[in-house]
Amino acid sequence: MDNKTIFITGAASGIGKATALLFHSQGWIVGACDASRDALDVLSNELTERCPTYCVDVRNSSELEAAIADFCSQSSGRLDIMFNNAGIAIGGYFEDLPMQKTRDMVDINLVGVLNGFHASIPYLKNTNGALCISTSSSAAIYGAAGMATYTATKYAIKGFTHAMSVELSRLGIRVADVMPGIIDTPLWAGARYKNGEVAGTYEKIPKLNADLTDERRTIAPIEVARAVWSAYHGDRLHWYVPEELERSDKATSADYQKRRDELLNTRK
Repeated sequence: MDNKTIFITGAASGIGKATALLFHSQGWIVGACDASRDALDVLSNELTERCPTYCVDVRNSSELEAAIADFCSQSSGRLDIMFNNAGIAIGGYFEDLPMQKTRDMVDINLVGVLNGFHASIPYLKNTNGALCISTSSSAAIYGAAGMATYTATKYAIKGFTHAMSVELSRLGIRVADVMPGIIDTPLWAGARYKNGEVAGTYEKIPKLNADLTDERRTIAPIEVARAVWSAYHGDRLHWYVPEELERSDKATSADYQKRRDELLNTRK
């Protein structure tokens, strides 16, 4: 089999779907994994071949492992890219969120990535040039009030990427992450809580940022998909979308207290 293979979690919408469409258009076989059967069916109708689908919640390690095993069995054990993309965003001040919603973010955004790594390593290590890539976020550059747990999960992915890029090199597996800013995806439909109750969503943010021209501008999901494509053909650890976020990351890393104080001043 000559076709390269990519397995994508959160594949049926937003960044995941854009990535599935891009790689499929380049002749790749796409393993599309998502928790929504309906959304997967829509994707299947668009990609009528080379796109087996798996309705799996990434929190369920055994089901994710079985899905990846089935996908790789169809390509003689080959897996060129594992894209850990599934994630949710639920906001509000930490004490206002029901603790179960906080746990959901940790379990999907972080534990789901750990599950994806663990299940895919046996196939990645047997594939020349294989890449395990995850969706981090510009939230891993500095913490945002009202998004503390989401921020924590994305910082964790960034740190895990650092560690695994070194650890998995012994197996010939490359590791990277993408760090998107404001991307126009359904993620913004996540609930915003106040006093333990849903008080709205963040759906207006992409529209509010649409006319900006700096790193806060709204970006289409295809730009992140292109970064994943570039990551496979490149050797960078972090792929920033837009690229200006890299300067912000370096500035923050150089002086976290200064960035904290700047954020405090904007809230006065």
